[in-house]
Amino acid sequence: MFRHVSYLWDAGQAASMAGREVDLFLYRSNLLGADLRLTNFAGGNTSVKITETDPVSGEPAEVMWVKGSGGDLGTLRRQGCANLYTDRLRALKKRYRGLAFEDEMVALFDHCLFDPRCAAPSIDTPLHGLLPFRHIDHLHPDAIIAIAACADGPAILRELWGGQMGWLDWQRPGFDLGLKLEALVAENPGLRGVILGGHGLFTWGDTSFDCYQNSLETIETASVFLHEHFGKRRPVFGGAGIAALPAETRREKAAALAPVLRGLASGHRPMIGHFTDDERVLEFIGSHDLPRLAPMGTSCPDHFLRTKIRPLVLDLPENLDENALFSHIEQQFQTYRADYAAYYERCKHPDSPAMRDPNPVVLLAPGLGMFTFAKDKQTARVAAEFYINAINVMRGAEAVSAYRGLPEQEAFNIEYWLLEEAKLQRMPKPKPLSGKVALVTGSGGGIGMAVARKFVEEGACVVLNDIDEARLAAAKEAFVKTFGKDVVAAAVLDVSRPASVEAAFQAACLAFGGVDIVVNNAGISLSKPLEAHEEADWDRLYDILVKGQFLCSKSGVSIMKKQKTGGDILNIVSKNALVAGPNNAGYGSAKAAQAHLSRLLAAELGPDRIRVNTVNPDAVIAGSNIWAGGWAEGRAKAYGISVEELPAYYAKRTLLNEVILPEDIANACFAFVGGLLSKSTGNMLNVDGGIAAAFVR
Repeated sequence: MFRHVSYLWDAGQAASMAGREVDLFLYRSNLLGADLRLTNFAGGNTSVKITETDPVSGEPAEVMWVKGSGGDLGTLRRQGCANLYTDRLRALKKRYRGLAFEDEMVALFDHCLFDPRCAAPSIDTPLHGLLPFRHIDHLHPDAIIAIAACADGPAILRELWGGQMGWLDWQRPGFDLGLKLEALVAENPGLRGVILGGHGLFTWGDTSFDCYQNSLETIETASVFLHEHFGKRRPVFGGAGIAALPAETRREKAAALAPVLRGLASGHRPMIGHFTDDERVLEFIGSHDLPRLAPMGTSCPDHFLRTKIRPLVLDLPENLDENALFSHIEQQFQTYRADYAAYYERCKHPDSPAMRDPNPVVLLAPGLGMFTFAKDKQTARVAAEFYINAINVMRGAEAVSAYRGLPEQEAFNIEYWLLEEAKLQRMPKPKPLSGKVALVTGSGGGIGMAVARKFVEEGACVVLNDIDEARLAAAKEAFVKTFGKDVVAAAVLDVSRPASVEAAFQAACLAFGGVDIVVNNAGISLSKPLEAHEEADWDRLYDILVKGQFLCSKSGVSIMKKQKTGGDILNIVSKNALVAGPNNAGYGSAKAAQAHLSRLLAAELGPDRIRVNTVNPDAVIAGSNIWAGGWAEGRAKAYGISVEELPAYYAKRTLLNEVILPEDIANACFAFVGGLLSKSTGNMLNVDGGIAAAFVR
């Protein structure tokens, strides 16, 4: 029955919830949120009106459950809902003083709460509460918004649904829009739904299933209509103008460009990037209509709140060297910032919040794809998803009519709404590493994994690396399960191979826009007397420890210099860089080379605000691959003890008599990059429990 939306309703599963209307309402909400063609992340809201027992009077009372402010339909649970007495909410009509006093109504919603501990009601609450229907969906489907945002929207609505659907011209969400919606429904009792101009869709039903079915049927009707018209009136987006580069070339160029864009976008705060070369993006950015449509901005308020009113369309000449290209792009950023500041000045009100970051969120690179930048990966990714929604809307509107963006003043009134500002002010403060990207070599386990975990806990995005593909996959799976998909990427890495190193750093640029912290942790250990040391042993140690540190530092520095925001290189070396011991010529001398390379790079990279520091662990046994391959046996033999006695032996020989854990090394690494030591470079921090022979001075 449905070709353009996903019908996901399971009658058996729904039957198991019979009589539990809130659970059915949540089930419906989750199904709707699972299809981005129906509504976008954290967009739209749903409701159900049920009878509850008033805890004070013991009498039955009608209570509306509705998605709370900022929640997401796809993951909505009871704790994410607001619940309000509908009679109290409707009684607020007596208190409403008009559009000039719209914002004061939000505070009054709290006096209508059935459970004071529930989620905060959203601005759309009266749009649900003032309607008489038991089950209501408010969604932002691309197909519906395409009709809502085209010049002939009301006429198309009549053509498709006759008198079954109502239309309300654009108005900012709030109590007044709720009153208009209530009046429209009262005057037209046969309506099955309403389209809000430039905004979205309201549908309803007597049961949760009826409401779900109504929503899908309405969206399907609009989708079929649009698809029948694509390319008939005129070529989609006026036809192709710039051909997309081959996929591999796109990604190579995008990885090289991302750090430049990220650095320029991070003028107010560190930004995380996202890149997509989705075919819908490539069609739009390569079209003849791009110069006309992109400046018009988006229509749905959910879109431009996350994407800004319009994107920056990049001009990227092929014949410029790296320095000239940077200057060329920098000038485009400056122009965008000036235009945004002028928009703010034109539209601001006496009580408007101060102008926010004027840098673009969405950057369109014809032939390559789309970059988005935000305070964290999820926000950047969602901004990209929303702009793809906006592309879909423009594509549909242009297929049947002419696209119309939201008027500039209306867009400003949403973007700088005092209620939105209050929401921003309530956001938690950023963590020390928020907006930072760390690439940690050898992070499939042991010290590397502990460092990566610590950095994520402190707000960073991390790129996990390991030469063991299975070990790396397991580590990534564990990180995703604990922290979510948006903070971790992974790339198999052999630090001794330049091509492998370049591929890992390219993956970091594509995943997050660049790199701020490189932790050179990958390593192996060999313990042999000099006569037993083979040349191959020597070469392998130096390839992985010294050459690997050199190659990864070189690639990381190249990216940091493009970003022009400084950075950190942390080298996990060893107590053995300072202490001479038996059976350790290859490993100990390679570690000494690592330590001195750290000093050399600290001296060289200071002018670029790239700090280079060293952490010297000792005897970190837990989770470490170093102890495999005969190293433990070799060290035990050197000390005249058994392998089982090694942990206690190492602890007892320290001044603090402590066993050293991977987490101890992670804490030392965080100390260098967490902000308190931002003016320190060329330092060496021993984390070994205290070994006097390893004291630097």
